[in-house]
Amino acid sequence: MRGASSLALVGGILASLVVASSSLASSAPLVRKAHNADLKTTILVDRHGRTLYDLSVERHGRFICDTKLCLSLWTPLTVAKSAKPAGAVPLGTIKRPDGSFQVTYKGAPLYTFAEDTKAGDARGEGFKDVGTWHAATAGAKAAPAATTASGGYTYP
Repeated sequence: MRGASSLALVGGILASLVVASSSLASSAPLVRKAHNADLKTTILVDRHGRTLYDLSVERHGRFICDTKLCLSLWTPLTVAKSAKPAGAVPLGTIKRPDGSFQVTYKGAPLYTFAEDTKAGDARGEGFKDVGTWHAATAGAKAAPAATTASGGYTYP
């Protein structure tokens, strides 16, 4: 009998720890600032330290990255419909064409890049396709809308 109650107590403690760690993870800021040595500036990163990007031509509710091919490289940073994203900078949301809610900074939708494999990578900086992808910089103005770049990358 004593062994069973000890096991129940240990199980209860473990369950409490799991709930507590889940609460801490969800209360962590969605977006943080981080200095990127390669870019020599302070950029925005997600909870995992991955660089966040915006596309120069995505402004005012206009989505360019909405195809399966584009989304295989650029993952939108999304939140639940009723969520108010919190971070080191003022954030907003915008409804994507698929109905999800994407986090924005200064009106620009934020994405991570598939080729950034670890915190600190910024391989998507300057990437050109239908516009130019830039690491979102803290405190800087969002990049102005640009015309379609020539000689840009073609999705595989």
